[in-house]
Amino acid sequence: MSGPEASGGGGISRALVLLLSVAGAVTVGNLYYIQPLLPDVARYFGVGPGAVGYVPMLTQAGYAVGLLLFVPLGDTVERKRLILWLVGAAAAALAATAAAPGLTWLAAASFLVGFTTVVPHVAVPLAAHLAAPGERGKAIGAVMSGVLVGILLARTVSGFVGGALGWRSVFLMAGGLMVALGFALQRLLPPSPPTDALSYPALLRSLLSLVRAHRDLREASLFGACGFGAFSAVWTTLAFLLAGPPYHRGSEAAGLFGLIGVCGALAAPLVGRLTDRRGPRFTSAVALLLALSSFAFFAALGDRLWGLVAGVLLLDVGVQSAHVSNLARIHALDPAARGRLSTVYMVTYFAGGSLGTWIGAHAWTAFGWAGVSLAGALFLAAALALYLAGSVGWTLGFAKTITQKPTPTRAGVARHVAARIRSRERREE
Repeated sequence: MSGPEASGGGGISRALVLLLSVAGAVTVGNLYYIQPLLPDVARYFGVGPGAVGYVPMLTQAGYAVGLLLFVPLGDTVERKRLILWLVGAAAAALAATAAAPGLTWLAAASFLVGFTTVVPHVAVPLAAHLAAPGERGKAIGAVMSGVLVGILLARTVSGFVGGALGWRSVFLMAGGLMVALGFALQRLLPPSPPTDALSYPALLRSLLSLVRAHRDLREASLFGACGFGAFSAVWTTLAFLLAGPPYHRGSEAAGLFGLIGVCGALAAPLVGRLTDRRGPRFTSAVALLLALSSFAFFAALGDRLWGLVAGVLLLDVGVQSAHVSNLARIHALDPAARGRLSTVYMVTYFAGGSLGTWIGAHAWTAFGWAGVSLAGALFLAAALALYLAGSVGWTLGFAKTITQKPTPTRAGVARHVAARIRSRERREE
């Protein structure tokens, strides 16, 4: 793979899209392997659920720090080398997790697992960089579908392997997958030269400059935060709903609901194509409306299984579709800063998810499922209000532009004066 793919913007092959999709799927699973294993880990170390709960929390904290510190480097270092370094470091962190002699070691190793598992957010800007402008949404959607499938399958695979071979075997398996992925990427991934030459401190300082400079980045980031906030509010409390009346189901039922996530993964490439045709802002609005409609099912039919399934399906497809549209939108802003644009977006995205988790838990405690439904709907209503406000602003700005009398420039004045002189000379002749 060479030529246009190496230089960027000239087109990306299906084989490379598939490779980046697989890389995203395999690496993102590192964040979720621990979740179904927590009871086994707690029994192994003789601790309670509260103590072992810090392990996945630190994994997510490490992920947030890695997003901030590593993803911007995609603009200033060779991307293939960065991805290979991250994959190798993740393999070492997973091996340390498998060998943990105590809970403190496990928690620290889990932080490092999250810290190094940011390859998906280097792979997506790379796909956007290599793809031709008219195919950028399609390429991003394809890579994101791989990431979503990885999230979907990680918990299922972890549960089966951990149940059969023990929790440590899951992380040994994951480390082996990282090693195999590293060899494949070394062989198949083309070089991708950096697009900027900033120093690392200047690179981090430039994040704020990008936020100030790009209105689209600010709006897309807030859309993403609101959508993921609504999503997190529901998924934080869904297991509690299923455990009580009228369902009386265990945690395995909530796990089965996770299989609905495959619909979001299948929708991602389709949304990418629609984004290329209609524009990412339009598809974001449609996706947010779709997600908002899910809360009508939750509020009115949350006590019926088919209503709950329909609501989860609409929410998942809507939020994931908006996510793909937002990514396509920000990666079209500045080709030299795609890594940093992704950093700003994803940090904002996960901040919204954390807020949604906190609000969802408190809404459930105070008001039950009705409170959760209202909280999630308000997140999405806020995003759509931002969309409408932005639409009004852009419409007024466009109207002002086309009706405002242009301000003459020095060059324009000079041309006008020269034309008048020539006209006068012709009349005198």
